[in-house]
Amino acid sequence: MTYTRRRVLQSGLVAGALLMLPRWGWSQTSPASLPKVALVLGNGRYKDAPLRNPANDAKAIGAALSATGFAVTLKTDVDRAEMAAAVQAYVAELAKRKPIGLFYYAGHGIQLAWRNYMLPVDAEIESIADIQTQGVEVNALLEGLGRAANAMNVIILDACRDNPFGNLKGVDAKGLSQMDAPRNTLLAYATSPGNVASDGAGANGLYTENLLREIAVRETKIEDVFKRVRLGVRRESNGAQIPWESTSLEEDFYFIPPSRPRELAAAERIKRFDEELQLWERVRGAADPALLEEYLRRHPSGRFAELAQLQLDRVLARRGERRIRIAAAEGNPFTKGSASANTGWRVGDSYTYRVLDRLTSTEDTQVFAVTDVTESEVKFRNGQVVDLLGNILRRPGGRVYTPNQLEPVDYAIGKQWRTEFRITTPRGTEGETEMDLKIAARESITVPAGTFNAFRIEGRGVFNDPGHRHPEETLLRKWVAPDRLRFPVALEEIRQRGGKRGHVVQSRRLELTAFKES
Repeated sequence: MTYTRRRVLQSGLVAGALLMLPRWGWSQTSPASLPKVALVLGNGRYKDAPLRNPANDAKAIGAALSATGFAVTLKTDVDRAEMAAAVQAYVAELAKRKPIGLFYYAGHGIQLAWRNYMLPVDAEIESIADIQTQGVEVNALLEGLGRAANAMNVIILDACRDNPFGNLKGVDAKGLSQMDAPRNTLLAYATSPGNVASDGAGANGLYTENLLREIAVRETKIEDVFKRVRLGVRRESNGAQIPWESTSLEEDFYFIPPSRPRELAAAERIKRFDEELQLWERVRGAADPALLEEYLRRHPSGRFAELAQLQLDRVLARRGERRIRIAAAEGNPFTKGSASANTGWRVGDSYTYRVLDRLTSTEDTQVFAVTDVTESEVKFRNGQVVDLLGNILRRPGGRVYTPNQLEPVDYAIGKQWRTEFRITTPRGTEGETEMDLKIAARESITVPAGTFNAFRIEGRGVFNDPGHRHPEETLLRKWVAPDRLRFPVALEEIRQRGGKRGHVVQSRRLELTAFKES
């Protein structure tokens, strides 16, 4: 055990207190203590385009939710009047009891002018005007949940099955339209926006079949449930169906919660990190997707999950997976859109930043020019090395980083993840960093290099600098435009020692002044 790691153990109470700060604004009431209410709908007996599995799916989901403590209202093959009444009663109950709410719908769905509609079994759609009058609008449901102001909502739409009205004049988009989850909500689609899902060859649809399995796994956070569902559906469909989620949840929720939640001591956290790092080092360069899947199933929100997802994407692409893509959302008023990391590095790419030191009011310039690109690394003229996502592996001064994920593999508002890594100085001393990160917004930002529509990433964590005795609380803000740049547009970092009564030891801002990309 190094001297620095002993310091981590000795300062466990301080570091632990910082790390256990609310992630993004927890309420005073634990979700586990709240009532749980669900409305489950399944429509399959359509006159012109019947579906085999929605009623089965709804019944199975209703039973699974009942087993985890939800009070479930189940309805199958309902007409518009009954469907609308059920939704209205559900929203009213949420407003009255302020519970955790879960809404599940399986059946036909359609999008029109960026709005999504669920179709009752008596719908007869002959023109686009019929969609608005005969469908039940998902956007209106979301507005009702906003007015109900209950604690938390989960909305699951297995409504992206083949559109029976695909030739309808005025409707040229498949599946459902992308929407950003409103406050304290997880919104889940059976497949990515603008795509269609399988009704399934068995008793349940492909998506719901996987969802049923993962709901039953004990002590699994809801985000991890859906990440495992996404992985399972993607692999079973060979990339033809990839579930999609948008989340704004601020608290952990479990379908089957831990019997006695406990905080890990510093020594136990270090042990778990070591074990996960060793597993990742064994599989990080794997050409066999099964090894990467094993890691992602064990650690769906793990310290290296973003890196594992990138490697899995690359391995499956080489094996011929024809992965579907999220439909473009330009002009959609209900979402800020999404993007994938830009990993197309080329020798000759360069990025110039002005660095503003806010403590000393001084300014400097940093230039990052790519001189070499390998299968897994990007090297710069100043000695810095990053991975393909842009995560730092080596600093110009010689500090070496273990694998980390300060940069994600994809971008959408509400996405949250965690990273933990070690830094080794040229003298051999070690420091450790843990940080929770979140994509908080997408906004226009102007820097000397121009104006960009960028995702704003916010991070908060603890940095144990090898050269200092006490840990530093770190606050990070970063603006990234992956559709235009492989490096950040701007970055702000503040470090403070001594907790709330401590003092700021670093405050800096980097702004892009010029760039060149192939």
